[in-house]
Amino acid sequence: MNIPEAEVDITPGLVRRLLADQHPDLAGLPLTPVANGWDNTILRLGDALAVRLPRRERAAALARNEQRWLGAIAARLGTPVPAPVRVGAPGRDYPWHWSVVPWSEGRTAAEVPVAGRDVLAAPLADFVVRLHVPAPAEAPANPFRGVPLAARSAGFHRRLEAADPPRRELLAGLWDGLAAAPAWSGPPLWLHGDLHPANLLVSPDEDGLAAVLDFGDLTAGDPATDLAVAWMLFGPAGRAAFRARVDAAGTVDAHVWDRARAWALLFGVLLSAHSDDAPTLAAIGAHTLDQVVLEEDTAEVDHG
Repeated sequence: MNIPEAEVDITPGLVRRLLADQHPDLAGLPLTPVANGWDNTILRLGDALAVRLPRRERAAALARNEQRWLGAIAARLGTPVPAPVRVGAPGRDYPWHWSVVPWSEGRTAAEVPVAGRDVLAAPLADFVVRLHVPAPAEAPANPFRGVPLAARSAGFHRRLEAADPPRRELLAGLWDGLAAAPAWSGPPLWLHGDLHPANLLVSPDEDGLAAVLDFGDLTAGDPATDLAVAWMLFGPAGRAAFRARVDAAGTVDAHVWDRARAWALLFGVLLSAHSDDAPTLAAIGAHTLDQVVLEEDTAEVDHG
């Protein structure tokens, strides 16, 4: 599984021409390429802004979802998010809508040693509790996030067989057990959909959560999808603190952590397949699987 090729060559020159046509007051600001991700290219614009442009057709619809919904959601989160402050339209040989968003200083949690991430437990728990409220019926649909685990089982086993990670049989058995947990019976809740360490920005002094990035997978459904971050981001101490704070809010059901651990297992297998083209994602995947298995090993010792 490789990061998809860009379908449009997004250069600083192209972006500057788009800005000149549609937001000329911004066109003279310094423009610096920052990242080419799975779905988007990001360029920093001056000191306080960034331009975010879909790099393939599939991502164009995700950008439109952010433009429609994220501004209203952002108002209650208490954490900076890249809600668009300007919206761009197709033009200048660029076929999709694009956004100008706030720039946040810091580095991703994926770049911070695991032991240094525990400071994120409380603010991230507060973020998901504020995010996870009932969504309207017209919220974006996403067949890969927030859905019942049964809908992902066949795909999980195919991915697992293809990746063939260490302890594959253990991971297969873990999935089958965790995926049997009762499904979410509450209303569909707003979800980030892709809450992992590369989408969390740590403050420059590394004492808090500076921003939550990339809402392209924004959807509604089972909050367990987002709560998989407990295994993707933390070690045991941070995970315990995060879980306790979420539980204290009283917004989740009794089986949410079994389902969340299953989602973490799924994401771990998916991300660990990126060892060649995206080593940061591969490292997140490896850490996630280690934490999922560590919890199983600890449970066996406790019951031994």
